Amino acid sequence: MPAPYLTLKTVVEHETEARRSRFLCALAPARTVGEAAAFIAERRREHADATHNCTAYVIGERVQKGDDDGEPGGTAGTPMVQALVGRGFSDVVAVVTRYFGGTLLGAGGLVRAYGSAVTETLDRAEPVRMVPARLVRVAVAHDQAGRVENDLRASRHAVREVAYAGEVTFAVAVGDDEVATFTDWVATLTAGRARVDLGDALHVPA
Repeated sequence: MPAPYLTLKTVVEHETEARRSRFLCALAPARTVGEAAAFIAERRREHADATHNCTAYVIGERVQKGDDDGEPGGTAGTPMVQALVGRGFSDVVAVVTRYFGGTLLGAGGLVRAYGSAVTETLDRAEPVRMVPARLVRVAVAHDQAGRVENDLRASRHAVREVAYAGEVTFAVAVGDDEVATFTDWVATLTAGRARVDLGDALHVPA
């Protein structure tokens, strides 16, 4: 059963320090592994002179990956992933850039430094709560399509796509708890002439 989660709208940055080592954390929304990889590559280019650029991302309910980028195994990427998951975030990528300050932190110190770099940056973010939804397809005759499209776009539900064929089909993202009400509304709007089919599960902003 899909569960609600938190994500971000924009990039958030924050710098922390541990024994003179600087830890610059950048968080960004990432709906796919490709988006996460692109953000990571951009940060690594921007901070090519850093000692380490450690990374983590959580995509959907199943994809979680961390990269220690030369730090001792499990001391950077893993605590970064755990910080994101522990706060209930998904579809997010984190890059923590370290500029070494001359003092070794030890494994425990690194775990704390990288984990807290992410959590302190999350503290400064404005999270977006995403709730389970369904992609509902509404098919109507061409003579009803104009009015139906206007009313759909004026509603609180996002129209994801419109397909024109023998009839016009609108793909609309509707929160799970609103599907029944939405279906009834469409039936009233079209005098029962619309065909409504439930499609893929997804998430929408609360």
